[in-house]
Amino acid sequence: MKTETVKGFKDYSGGEARKRAEIRKIIVGAFESYGFEPAETPVVEYADFVKGDNAGDEAVSDTFKLKDRGKRDLALRYEFTFQLKRLMNNRKLPYRRYQIGEVFRDEPISERRFRQFTQCDVDVVGSIVKDEAEILALCSEVLNNLGIKPVILVNNRVLLNEILDDMKVLEKNKLQVLREVDKYGKMPEVEIQKSLKKLGAGKLIDYLKKGEGYFKKFDSYSDLISLKKYCKIYGVDILISPTVVRGLSYYNGNVFEIKAKDFRESLIAGGSYMFNSVQCTGVAFGLDRISLLAKIDSCSGRILVVSLEQDKESIALAQKLRKKGKSVSIYYGKLSKALEYADSYEFDKIVFVGEREVKADKFKIKDMKSGKEDVLKI
Repeated sequence: MKTETVKGFKDYSGGEARKRAEIRKIIVGAFESYGFEPAETPVVEYADFVKGDNAGDEAVSDTFKLKDRGKRDLALRYEFTFQLKRLMNNRKLPYRRYQIGEVFRDEPISERRFRQFTQCDVDVVGSIVKDEAEILALCSEVLNNLGIKPVILVNNRVLLNEILDDMKVLEKNKLQVLREVDKYGKMPEVEIQKSLKKLGAGKLIDYLKKGEGYFKKFDSYSDLISLKKYCKIYGVDILISPTVVRGLSYYNGNVFEIKAKDFRESLIAGGSYMFNSVQCTGVAFGLDRISLLAKIDSCSGRILVVSLEQDKESIALAQKLRKKGKSVSIYYGKLSKALEYADSYEFDKIVFVGEREVKADKFKIKDMKSGKEDVLKI
């Protein structure tokens, strides 16, 4: 029997798992504070529903395919957004939902790319540009709270299509041209240029490098200016980046990628799209990548109560501390083993409960980081 994980899947435990749990709390707190409501959806869906109208997209083609006992074609969800087509039915608009959970893609793996990963999605169904700005403000707030300085890159899919029309790129080639542009920064530019030349868009990268002065002649550039205006109200800076495309073909307006300095991959990404004739906007936070950069102390406040043959009193003390909102474990055993245990599981503090402490109603508490000892009074 093999006990190791399948390639592209990973166990999380100890400090790493606690850190991820703390990041979730911070993200959920932000989602709730911005008025989004939670949702939960199945991991398994009918294959046709998963594919939707975007079967040619790389993410969709990488779905894990299944069959149940009834020989029905099923698939694991590759993201949360497509499931909104069902959730949004009969909702008063705007419908604001968030969801956190695992998604799956049967794709090549790398150091920062897995086949199972955790996404934290937030979407507005029935959105306008003011909602887009609010979502970007939320993203900025979350990353700053995690000690990560965000770099927010935005672009517009309609603007890109206007540029392709201006270049007389054939309609049948447009989608593939956008997919090539989406590879910018992920593979050598010369390779992208070769592919674009075959598609009749050989000068596209040169045009995009001209910047905002070039974009002003296109109507949809005003959508980016409007987004910039509302982001400024939130105190959020955004950068117009003409090579931001996003791989999914359902995007129909502004698109976003949020990165950190000196970190190539996106931490948060998304954009605007149309479902059931309703304009929507959303982003997905990549918990796995964010966890690599987040600066938070996941061990802070964890207390180990050590019972030195004073079990009843130790339990009573632990319960009092828990009622005060503390995270508390009780250790029954020898003092020397207790210290090893506390160090192994990264407890922040140890409280010793012996006969002398019980009589005095004063308990010695040791800080595991500094080694300093103090007296805990209840």
